[in-house]
Parts: sequence; C-alpha cells; structure tokens
Amino acid sequence: MNTKYSKNSIYILLFFFSISIFTACNSDKKKENLLYFQEQGEIFTTGYSIKYEYSRSLKDEIEAELDRFDQSLNPFKDSSTITKINNNEQVELDSFFINVFNKSMEISRNTNGYFDITVSPLINAWGFGFQNMENVTPETIDSLDEFVGYEKIKIENGVVVKSDPRLELNTSAIAKGYSCDVIADLLESFGIENYMIEIGGEISAKGVNEKGVCWRIGVDKPNDLIIIQHDLQTILSLCDKSLATSGNYRNFYVKDGKKYTHTIDPHTGYPSETDVLSATVIADDCMTADAYATAFVAMGMDKSIETAKSIPGLHYYFIYENESDGSFAVKYSEGFEQFFAENNN
Repeated sequence: MNTKYSKNSIYILLFFFSISIFTACNSDKKKENLLYFQEQGEIFTTGYSIKYEYSRSLKDEIEAELDRFDQSLNPFKDSSTITKINNNEQVELDSFFINVFNKSMEISRNTNGYFDITVSPLINAWGFGFQNMENVTPETIDSLDEFVGYEKIKIENGVVVKSDPRLELNTSAIAKGYSCDVIADLLESFGIENYMIEIGGEISAKGVNEKGVCWRIGVDKPNDLIIIQHDLQTILSLCDKSLATSGNYRNFYVKDGKKYTHTIDPHTGYPSETDVLSATVIADDCMTADAYATAFVAMGMDKSIETAKSIPGLHYYFIYENESDGSFAVKYSEGFEQFFAENNN
C-alpha cells in the first residue's frame, strides 16, 4: 500500500469535508436571517398584498416598481404611456406596454376576438354600472364598431399604428395580472424563492408559505352579497403558478327578464349573455391567467373549454348556474384536482 498516497487522499477528503461543513453552516446562518414580510397598499385604484421570505423589507423597491408600471399602463393618468397613445401623442414605448400589448394580441387571436383591449369606447358607452344603458341603441353600437377591434391596431417599427385615430386602449383586463408578474420578477432578482403576490385579486405564487406548504387561495362562491359576505367555493393550493378569477355575479343588470353581465362581448357590442358565473384560470404567468379568465366569461363554457385545450399548461375552474333549479355547479379541466388544497396536505 502506498502510504504517502493514502495520507494525501485523507487530507484531500478532510479538506473537502471541512468546506462542506462551512458551506452548510453558512447556508443555515443565511436561512436564520430570513423572515416573512408582508407589504400592503393601493395601486391602480385597487389593493395589493405581497408576502415574501427575505432578510429585509423591500417595500420601497416594490412601490417604485409599481409606480413605474402605473406610469406605463394607467389609462386614467394623463402622463402615462397608454394615455398618450390614446390621445395620438408621440411617445416612446416602454417594455411594460410592449409586453402587455403583444400578449393581448396573442390572446385576442386565440379567443377569436373575445378578449380585446380596444373595447374601451363600448364600455364607456354603457357607463359604469350600466348607468347609460337606456341611451345605448343599435345605431350607437354600429358607430362605435368602426373603431373597435384588436385587428385595427399594431406596433410597427416601435410605433403604435391605428387604422382609426379614435381607437383607444384599455388594458385593465390584463394589466393587474401582468403587474403580479412584474413584482415576481423583482422579487426573484433578489433571489427570493418563497412569495405570494396578490394585486386586485390576481395572484402569483412561488415556493411555500411560513408553514412550509403551498400557498392557500380561496375561490369565492357566487353570491350577490359578495362585497359584505365571503363564502368560499373551494380552497386551492398554489406552488409556482399564477391564478386569476373573473366573475359576473358581482356586477350585472336585468332587463326584460334577462341577466346581462358587466363583461362586454366585442362581437356584439352588448353585455355578454353567458352561462359562466365565475372563471378561475391557473397558468404559468398571471398575465395569461388574467386575460383568459376575462375572455372565458365572455365566451361561455363550451367555447372556453375548446380554447383551453389548445393552450399548454392552462387550467380552468368554472362555476355556472343550473338552468333546472338555479343551483351552482362546477366544471374544471382535466388534472385540476392537483390544485385542490385537500389533495396537497
């Protein structure tokens, strides 16, 4: 036996063993310094709640990023990028606007136009809470249809090109979801592995909560008293996924015995008549989940199911009303069971 060789081998092994102990101790020390922080506030006229595991609060950084986002996509802010585009002013397009515009066009194509960020004039015509509904006529809809339609706008050589200068954009049906993705990117740039971001009801989650399990997310049961009473339809378990919910049971009106929803059908210009009371969508990113949740409410169940089949990694959970007795029923995509909290301890 070569004694010298054996001793050298032992020294090398001991050296690597000591490095391994040092690395493990250092890692444990870093872990000891991590805490779960929760930041809350308001943005885009809605609330946000962000929980994450880190060594210090990142509230200032989070608010700065949300302000930058607001400066890009808030249609009610005079100086925002989207407002300048709506006013036909020259403006340099920022990455937030370009990303949300491109995704919007993609989803408009995939949903045959049921998702459309150019319907703002129709929404304005009906008025908040349908306050103008008595003044909306077929002639009104026809005149607005001239400058409504996702195919009437594009980005060309870094410039927004409209087929009609009256065309306006409103990204509210996708922007909240995208803002969750933006904050997720910010947190991950700090190396954060465990977080849950909720902005206006849209959610991005990664890793685990303080109890070491996937984040628990409740889906409201349809209820006309939802603002003052929250009954949960189900509880979902979310790890490394995003979720968005759109529902018609919170905002509707009844005329001539028909219930009309707050979601405008871009094909008709009128509020949607649909069998979907609530659409919850789970996807890899929140921008995608947000937009499809909105589209599915307008499309109805059959068209939504067909569309969802063509989108990899997209999961849905629909609540609808049984025509026979008025009770609530649910329908969800194949494999959605993996997200039920009772199946994930």
